Amino acid sequence: MSLSLYLSLSIRSGAFLVAKLGFWGIFGITLGVAAGVLIALYFVGKRLQKKQDAAQAQIEQAKQTVSILVIDKKKLKAKDAGLPEAAMAAIPWYAKNAKMPVVKAKIGPQIMSLIADQAVYEIIPVKKECKVALSGMYITELKAVRGSKIPDPPKKKKLWERIFKRGDAKADAKKSSGKKNK
Repeated sequence: MSLSLYLSLSIRSGAFLVAKLGFWGIFGITLGVAAGVLIALYFVGKRLQKKQDAAQAQIEQAKQTVSILVIDKKKLKAKDAGLPEAAMAAIPWYAKNAKMPVVKAKIGPQIMSLIADQAVYEIIPVKKECKVALSGMYITELKAVRGSKIPDPPKKKKLWERIFKRGDAKADAKKSSGKKNK
């Protein structure tokens, strides 16, 4: 059987199947597949939630309060962050290229690269001494800042505010570049 004959038969049988099932048959199959995907996602999410709860329990168990001097903070890829080999081996393959919040801090006489929780990363001050809850090399909580109070987390901007701010910035850039060219 030649390839063209096989393709024409499969196209005809597909058209015949569509004609035989009708709209409600195709709709039912699509609905069944969507329901199957949602059920699978539910069980996968449940398993991932159990893993996250177990990891959070280990973090809470190993947590201790430490005084650090924050030198710098950046969002870097794991390979550029200067993390130890053991930490790099523990990072899954799909997360190695994702940017993570890294804090370079002096703990006692030693300078270390630490990974911060996203909420802590937003409020941790640079060039100040802080007391933090540290679990291994993961900063989970900011307890105190020497010489001042703990800063409030930055207010999250709404979608429209971000869009209009970008538009204003682009308009300002065009105006300033137009003045330079004249």
